[in-house]
Amino acid sequence: VIVYERHDRMKAVHVKRNESLQNRFGVFKHNDWIGKTFGIKVTGSDGKGFIYLLAPTPELWTLVLPHRTQILYIADISTVVNFLELRPGSVVLETGTGSGSLTHSLARTVAPHGRVFTFEFHPQRAQAAKDEFLAHGLKDIVQVTLRDIEGEGFPSDLAGLADGVFLDIPGPHKAVPSAAACLRPDGVLCSFSPCIEQVQKTCLALELHGFKEVQTVEILLRQYELEYPNIRKLEIPEVSTEATENPGNRKRTLAEMESSAETELKTETSTENKDGHNKKETKPKPFREPNVRGPATSRPCEEARGHTAYLTFARLAV
Repeated sequence: VIVYERHDRMKAVHVKRNESLQNRFGVFKHNDWIGKTFGIKVTGSDGKGFIYLLAPTPELWTLVLPHRTQILYIADISTVVNFLELRPGSVVLETGTGSGSLTHSLARTVAPHGRVFTFEFHPQRAQAAKDEFLAHGLKDIVQVTLRDIEGEGFPSDLAGLADGVFLDIPGPHKAVPSAAACLRPDGVLCSFSPCIEQVQKTCLALELHGFKEVQTVEILLRQYELEYPNIRKLEIPEVSTEATENPGNRKRTLAEMESSAETELKTETSTENKDGHNKKETKPKPFREPNVRGPATSRPCEEARGHTAYLTFARLAV
């Protein structure tokens, strides 16, 4: 379950009987969670603090997963899934399993009858990813293989089976020939590269191996803050018709209005008491309307997530 503490703080928790979660908002017993629906609000033992229990979707998992490597975030993931034209039943190959951020979204997209073949060259990361997919119930969809795709290429038994290929390796141009052999006609390839030099080499390799519609995009996520500013309500006195028709009268009327306003705003006046001494007398302040809630306004956040990588897409010619 994903425990939502506040908008900038969430964590993944494995629910177990007779265990509890302790944080700054209180102590929360797992036994109170079991059998509840996702999205429910639960309170701590003291009845004051509270948290929300959310379903572990791929989007939320991306925000709370343990980082074994740099990961793809929602903006890039959604673009990859969309441009690869994946759907339920598709077969997709992924190189560079890493922390499994993208793999979870790929698995949900091709489920229930599709397959994700993901490859990782690092033994410890490959095993950790395999354990996670097993714990998350993805063993029938995701297959993790320890293999260096950049040096060895994709296995020959996958030739002509893939609807899409995703490359996240230092030298993606080296894996293009093998990816072309695994793609079905009209299949789509995506390369994720942080440096433009990698993109240039990949584009040349794609053209040499029968790909078309080559394009490179960069996704920059910009968030906006929503605010409702308080607006002070002003009361403007009505001006008589005579004042508006005659400029001279209008000037005199405005002057009288200003003088009257100054008189009303005075809170202290001097009066002479019976002994002849000046005595300060306080008058109540004039009634003012409270501030009213203004219309919704938005402005970009001061801090924005910068460049992550370039996404290069290409389609294998029929």
